[in-house]
This record gives sequence, structure tokens and C-alpha cells, in this order.
Amino acid sequence: MPGPGRTHVDPRLLRAFLAVAEELHFTRAAARLYVAQQALSRDVRRLERELGVELFVRTTRQVTLTSDGERLVPFARGVLRAQDDLLTAFARARPLLVDLNSPGLVTGRRVLYRARELAPEQELMARYESGLTGAAVEIVAGRLDVSFGRYAGLEPVLRGQLDQQLVRYEPMAVVLPEGHRLASLPEVPLAALAGESVYAGAGNPRTPEWTDLAHRLFEGRGIRVASPAPLAVGDEEFQRIMAKEGNPVLAVMGFPAMPGTVSRPLTDPVPLSPVSLVWRKGLVHPGLDALRRAAAEIAGAEGWLRRPAGGWIPAMDMNMVSR
Repeated sequence: MPGPGRTHVDPRLLRAFLAVAEELHFTRAAARLYVAQQALSRDVRRLERELGVELFVRTTRQVTLTSDGERLVPFARGVLRAQDDLLTAFARARPLLVDLNSPGLVTGRRVLYRARELAPEQELMARYESGLTGAAVEIVAGRLDVSFGRYAGLEPVLRGQLDQQLVRYEPMAVVLPEGHRLASLPEVPLAALAGESVYAGAGNPRTPEWTDLAHRLFEGRGIRVASPAPLAVGDEEFQRIMAKEGNPVLAVMGFPAMPGTVSRPLTDPVPLSPVSLVWRKGLVHPGLDALRRAAAEIAGAEGWLRRPAGGWIPAMDMNMVSR
């Protein structure tokens, strides 16, 4: 069935196919797998491309299997049974190493805590690599398993070795010194930052995806990305350096408070930071399955993937999500 030269079909795509084949309904199949319907449809289309066949006939009223789809069902079940048997046999072979970037960030921590509830028999160990680019290098090298962050901001050579699941559009904020001219506002319109230099991690080799996001957000708005500051390790040193430099800091809502500062949401438009769960291509681990289920569950319950009217997201990120 696979085309000439093809030696591998991702079991995740087979699991997506089988859920739709058994439900004959994309919405119910997506709920069963704890994924967004758009992501499920994308996985089925990818499997169809990889196998070179059409698996379903889709109309506005119903979904039915084609003859090739019916032929694939027993093969898919056999592959997934074998995978489940393998995972059961090696379920506790090793911990899954999960990077949360920094201890104060909320999204990854909440997903990790829920995943631990969904799979209490697994050992999911938190790590803190302070930036997706830095973590991605460690993932590709096999020293980490999973991280969170802006996948579109990674270099193509890194993206090509990773898989991802969009988890959240995080509203962005600015952290201001208490005496700053904008500190008294309940929220800060982006236009009000014109003329300011805002710190966004410039010069930090572990976080260029965040600096790139800032450049795209500030372009044409008269806002500068602040020059590189001395690279600080640890919350205490970061706070000391930021206080010394005195620049506003680009952040996300819920960013840990720093002494002598206030955090304000950004508006007009509301900028959003796309956060994905990112892992090494081909990684098979029940802990990863639990993380993906947890991310989809929380995103669905709390609207993490709903974008406010007029919300801003970089065009390159939107293009990557819509593929």
C-alpha cells in the first residue's frame, strides 16, 4: 500500500484513521482521541497522501469508507495492537523528560500536571531549558523528550526533526517598572509603546523564537527590541538585570511577578503567542500520549485555541497551523 520507497507510516495517523473508520463521524472521532477536529482531518489527509489512496468518501451528510479504507482497517488494528503490546511491555522503561521552559510559566505546567493524573503509572520529569530553541537542540540530541513553545519560530532544520501539537494561543503582556509612564493603565495598547525599547530576549541563543515574535509584533509600530542584556541564569539574576536595564519586558499573561514591576495585558490588537507541545519525530511513549490528551482536554475545556476578535498572530505561524 505505501508508495515506492516508503518504509514507515506513523501509528498516530493510523489511530486517527481507525477512530474515524469506527465512528464514521469526524467530530465524535476527534472527541474520542482528545484532539481538535481540524488536527484529526489533517492527519487523515496526510495518511491518504502517504498511502496514495482515498480512505473516506466525505459529504455534508455522512462519512463512509472507500474500498481502500475497508482494506486498511484490519492492518491498522494489527499495527496498533502491536504498538499497544510494546508500550505495555516497556511502559516503565524510562521517565519522560518534559521541558517547561521556566518554573513560572503556566501552560506547560498545567498540561504536565493533568498528564500525570491521566497516566499516574508513568514518570514525567520536569526540566527547565529556558527557551524552545535551546530545548529543541536537546530533544534532537535525545537528552530531552518534550518541550513547549513557538514551533514556527524554530529553524527549518530543527522543525524537520520534530512533531508538534498546537496547545494554546497565549495572550501577551508587558512587564513595566512601577514608575513607568504606562504603569497606571489597566491595559496597554500597543500604540502606547511607540518609542520604547522592550526587552524580548535579544542575544539569548536559547530563545531566538521569542525575539523573532517580538520583531514581527513591533514592526511598523515604532517599538524597538531592546539591545541584548547580560545573559542571566535564574529568576533572581534575571530580575536584577531587568531592574538595572529599566526596559519594559515582553511577556505572556501569568508571567511571574518581579519586585518593583507591574504586568499589564497588551491590546489593540491583542497579540497572541502560539504555544505548541513539541517532541522528537518517531517518539513513542505512553507519557507523550498522556501529554497530548491532557493538552487537548484543557484546550477544549478552557478555550485555549479560541482567538479573540482582532487577535494578532504572525502570518508564518498561521500558515503553519493551517497546513
